[in-house]
Amino acid sequence: MRNYKIAWRNLWRNKRRTLITVASVFFAIFFALVMRSLQLGTYDHMFRNAIESYTGYIQIQHEDFWDTKVVDNTFIYSPELDQKIMSLKNSVGTVPRFESFALASTGTLTKGVLVMGIDPEREALLSDVRSRLVRYRLDKVSVESLRNSVLPEKIKKDLDLFSGNAYSSNSALAVDFNIEDRDSSLILPVFRQFASFSNGYLKQGEPAAVIGEKLASFLKAGIGDTIVLLGQGYHGTTAAGKYRINGIVKIPAPDLDNKIVYLPYDICQELYNAPGMLTSLAISVKDNDDNSIEKTIEELEKQLEPPLKVMGWREMNKLMLNQMDADSKSGMIMIFILYLVIAFGIFGTVLMMTAERRREFGVLVAIGMQKRKLSVVVTMEMILIGLMGIVSGVIAALPIIFYGYSHPIRFHGEMAKMYEDYGMEAVMPFLLPDMYVLWQSLVVAIIVFVSLIYPLRKIGKMQVVNSLKA
Repeated sequence: MRNYKIAWRNLWRNKRRTLITVASVFFAIFFALVMRSLQLGTYDHMFRNAIESYTGYIQIQHEDFWDTKVVDNTFIYSPELDQKIMSLKNSVGTVPRFESFALASTGTLTKGVLVMGIDPEREALLSDVRSRLVRYRLDKVSVESLRNSVLPEKIKKDLDLFSGNAYSSNSALAVDFNIEDRDSSLILPVFRQFASFSNGYLKQGEPAAVIGEKLASFLKAGIGDTIVLLGQGYHGTTAAGKYRINGIVKIPAPDLDNKIVYLPYDICQELYNAPGMLTSLAISVKDNDDNSIEKTIEELEKQLEPPLKVMGWREMNKLMLNQMDADSKSGMIMIFILYLVIAFGIFGTVLMMTAERRREFGVLVAIGMQKRKLSVVVTMEMILIGLMGIVSGVIAALPIIFYGYSHPIRFHGEMAKMYEDYGMEAVMPFLLPDMYVLWQSLVVAIIVFVSLIYPLRKIGKMQVVNSLKA
């Protein structure tokens, strides 16, 4: 215990030297945590958008459908299949889907689209289309009305920046316009008055459609307009139909938002002449961690027979996983470079500290302190410095991480367009504290201990007479 006291007192005999060394460790852990949180948070956001907006974590399909997505590769949907799935512990519910492609037209405008037949109520277990319905739309008329309203000037300045945007929730609107909670009761009613968007939804058996917001902008279609769909149905039949647009949704995956058309799945079966058939049956799960998903897939495979096939989210999102893996490796290179700079910074401060204390070490050994005990004291000093730097770095990084999670970085203008061209939402959120905090702390701690080798080696080879002359 006495060695700890000596080490602690030694640290504060020269406060400036100690604070410089602690600062080097502090900035190391601080920047490592912020960078890693931003990187992992962006990946997590992309994964969740793709999985929860489209594929889900587990799907049952015809064994040939994923490779050849045609209406002929469908399967019969029966109550017995539902019962088998619901008997699993991790299963919450089933989400039937009928998916195909068609040519969509409104007036003279035409575009290839993804037609998704869904159960309007059960879809809430997965992508929850109803919650994504557009609530606010900033077109030219609404922007001009808002500019002439009683909104604060800082909000009015951002109207041109976000003109043309659509929002499916108050929180998304508040994030873009930086509306504080205390001001929301005054500002949001103004947006509701001038920019609110009347929306509808789907009903099973009703020949109506809900389309993506970007698709609606391209087709210049609004609520109440008619969309015409033309495609190929079951066994080569012609699939043609026209449907009233009941609603417009804002999908967080821009590539999907640009082409999605939702129909009730029974109407979709009728369109493609495939009554009682589905292209996929998504499964809503309680636990979505990798182990739980793999276990659920194994249990399903034992109960199902060909031509049915069980697919996990990793298999359905291989391209995205490969892209994320490549990007993660480049991110790890940047983290490695950061660690390299950090290591030299820490080593430089330790070298400076050792050189400054050379005479001090010589005096201590000269009056009878064993080199072994001196090494123990210096080790404890470095441990205390490391702990102070790591703990203070983590404490300083956490508020930024929490703020970045609730107020993600959003890109606008050309940068936003570049993100959307790659099929990604122009937003970069932080990831809440997880195991990466422990790993970054451990790496910085290892750097500190490696830097400790230099002063210990100097003490071991120290010549007392030469040190006293320093």
